[in-house]
Amino acid sequence: MAILVNLDVMMAKRKISLNELAERVDISLANLSILKNNKCKAVRFSTLNALCRALDCQPADLLEYIPDNE
Repeated sequence: MAILVNLDVMMAKRKISLNELAERVDISLANLSILKNNKCKAVRFSTLNALCRALDCQPADLLEYIPDNE
């Protein structure tokens, strides 16, 4: 996997639950869980914007590039 989603790390730092974040961002629990568990294939900028606003962070706090070992 080349892009790692560190949503769980930011949620722990901000002490916010999945349910509370889903309400703040207006996203379903299922979709937020997929994102949190690195199972997503894409993220809309509007979703990323809402997550950054709710968690008071930058996109780089949520997304990390991991080079593939070839």
